[in-house]
Amino acid sequence: MRVLIVDDDALITSALKMILEVDKIDVVGVGHDGSEAIQLFETLKPDILLMDIRMTEMTGLDAAKTILSQYPDAKILLLITFSDDEYIIQALKYGVKGYLIKQDYSSIVPALNAVSKSQTVFGTEIIAKIPGLLHTKQPDPQAKFNYEDYSLTAKEYQLIGLVADGLSNKEISVQMFLSEGTIRNYLSTILDKLNLRDRTQLAIFYLTTKNGS
Repeated sequence: MRVLIVDDDALITSALKMILEVDKIDVVGVGHDGSEAIQLFETLKPDILLMDIRMTEMTGLDAAKTILSQYPDAKILLLITFSDDEYIIQALKYGVKGYLIKQDYSSIVPALNAVSKSQTVFGTEIIAKIPGLLHTKQPDPQAKFNYEDYSLTAKEYQLIGLVADGLSNKEISVQMFLSEGTIRNYLSTILDKLNLRDRTQLAIFYLTTKNGS
């Protein structure tokens, strides 16, 4: 796995580099602002970009938007603090693969491994924040969410829930007793029905509806 690290705090980048190299992860480069992240990504083509969301010269959010507009399949994992709420939903809409609380060093390697398998990663604290950040109304206890209102079947909504839990197509196929090809077909159909782009947006959909289901 080839990882590019970008953070405007040199101590953080050094610590992250050390943590990853202990786990035999190849750190192909280190940058210190968003514009450098764009340049290094284009040059180095890393498997994953691990980047701070809040940087002084150019934010990680702006860098992620630029990179994903040019490389839609780019795998970007953002490091955030508890005060970065305003960035979270916007970056998810751009297509980042997830968030980690910057101080949670023990989760970094497992998160990178998950992202390398095309899974999305959200810390528990972040998952809890998402409905509120989307300004989702509290569900009326008398008005249950009905997946059929979205032309979804029970099996499709079950699959969406497994995607939101971060499972890969292979893991979902085992849980649902279906082939990986069938799961891919289901996902394509679901994304078309909901007019969504990717698994991350699908996870957001699930998180904003499950409390009323």
